[in-house]
Amino acid sequence: MTIDGKVTNLAEYGGTVKLIVNVASRCGLAPQYEKLEQLQRTYGDRGFTVLGFPSNQFLQELRTEAAIKEYCSTTWGVTFPMFERIKVNGKSRHPLYAELTKTPDAAGKAGRVTWNFEKFLLTPQGQVHRFRPKVQPDAPEILQLIEASLPAS
Repeated sequence: MTIDGKVTNLAEYGGTVKLIVNVASRCGLAPQYEKLEQLQRTYGDRGFTVLGFPSNQFLQELRTEAAIKEYCSTTWGVTFPMFERIKVNGKSRHPLYAELTKTPDAAGKAGRVTWNFEKFLLTPQGQVHRFRPKVQPDAPEILQLIEASLPAS
């Protein structure tokens, strides 16, 4: 479900480069929203999208989807797709995160999401790359993967 309550699935974003991020409005890493939005604006017309998945598993997200949406749009100018709050860890985690967390990070470690703003870059060919929360959205390794995965401009 989108943050607006519309039924959707990732098939709507088929053929695109996707940066899936578990977000939280009250997290110290929330300024990453600005860089995520910049990526959306820079690459969005070339087949790239950020997909934001709010989660309160680290007790840093607002209580309602309406509050999250308002915060993201008014504070950070977010235009990328946002979804309803989900769980990213544990037995009741969202099926998307059950799959994503099988992917190891650069150090070879897979498993649970460690904090808010963990990033998963999915290429149109189905490759998944994992970046831990402190890796900035505009880090060279992320930008290189985005550029390499998009059609030439």
